[in-house]
Amino acid sequence: MDDTRRTVLAHAAAAIAALSAGIAVVATRFVVGDLDPISLAFWRYMIGSICFLPVLPMLWPAHRLTVRDIGMIAILGLLFFCLFTWGFNAALEIVPAARGAVGLATVPIQTLIVAALFGRETMGTRKFFAVALAFAGVAVVFGPTALVETQAGAWHGDFYMLAGVFCAALYSVFSRHSLRAHGPLFVTALAMMFGAAALLGLSFATYGGPTWPTLDRTGWLALTFLGTFAGAVQFALFTWALRWLPPSTTVIYIALNPITAVILGGLLLGEAIKPVLLLGLALVLAGIGLSVGLLGWRRDA
Repeated sequence: MDDTRRTVLAHAAAAIAALSAGIAVVATRFVVGDLDPISLAFWRYMIGSICFLPVLPMLWPAHRLTVRDIGMIAILGLLFFCLFTWGFNAALEIVPAARGAVGLATVPIQTLIVAALFGRETMGTRKFFAVALAFAGVAVVFGPTALVETQAGAWHGDFYMLAGVFCAALYSVFSRHSLRAHGPLFVTALAMMFGAAALLGLSFATYGGPTWPTLDRTGWLALTFLGTFAGAVQFALFTWALRWLPPSTTVIYIALNPITAVILGGLLLGEAIKPVLLLGLALVLAGIGLSVGLLGWRRDA
């Protein structure tokens, strides 16, 4: 496969993963009242791990894996599939969804900062403005509501969200070596299994164990979707994109996540779609276009 085609496919994979994450937010609404946040995350990644299990031997790299290799993948799984999820869910127990959406939209910003600080990317003008536009799009949609709908302990929720996002940024930046060395699907599968194991331990420490799902037909369909397409497939696409694209370029698509969730909420749940949403979406798409290089920018300055 030539480099141009592979790059186009990587952008498509990142976009599909982000859109899937937006759908996952809507699916989560069908089950979030029946399971505590840690149990929901555990069952989601357990289902995803089961999907990967039959093909794991075929994904296993031909070269010998060292203890350091396995340890690094375990750390990546802890960062992304456990701590990021825990921070996200813990935040949304305290702050409204709108305020949480603004925190989630800092993923590209934090990723670019981490990548620049550790010399993995340069913070050029184009990247800076692309990330700023994407964040502005989410802030336009959710910012006013986030400022109004506050409650006691809101800043604690902000801390949990930003700390979780920071873990996702670390994963995005430092996973590339493992993805290139061992293959994105293998690393995703093994990291997800380590993350599910960590969530199981966290569930026992917090609640005495994960809650068994007692769901209706719609709830089971939503949970199955969260574990399969929005679990195994979504994160396989995201990490495959990370394999071929710079971290800040890959994660900028995450800005589509909360806005897509609102659009789907309007289409599927009858929630109002306001004009400001379309403005926010336009800003997010402009940021993505600038990052990809569709707006006439040819180099970082």
